[in-house]
Amino acid sequence: MSQRVGSTSLAFARVWHQVDARERVLGRLARSIAVTLMGKHKPIYDPAVDAGDYVVVTNASHIAVTGRKAEQKLYRHHTMYPGGLKEIPFKAMLQSKPEEILRRAVSGMLPKNKLRERRLERLKIFPDESHPYGANIAKRYDGPSA
Repeated sequence: MSQRVGSTSLAFARVWHQVDARERVLGRLARSIAVTLMGKHKPIYDPAVDAGDYVVVTNASHIAVTGRKAEQKLYRHHTMYPGGLKEIPFKAMLQSKPEEILRRAVSGMLPKNKLRERRLERLKIFPDESHPYGANIAKRYDGPSA
């Protein structure tokens, strides 16, 4: 009997993962989320196929960083007007848009290709415990590695 799953609908079924970001290190958490969004944890992984899973992140407002990044890290964007470079410190971004911190970190760890935006659409980030996807969650990752 063959153990090969092949390109069946079972192999490409998307699973919903929940990650609790409370007191988790930003970079390490973003790396594990990027692996899950790409589908690298599955035996059918192919870089050209979008076979990753959904990831729901809760408690994004309680994420941790190492060293002095909380004081030194800046988020930059340009308004496209002359002199329009805007810099937002990490602490201010954590207060106003905590989900944007994790989204930018995960985006930087995904491959820069046409699949990037589709993969990021499957990332759902919430600043606190509550989220509307409770019925979909199949796996929970609350330990030190996601």
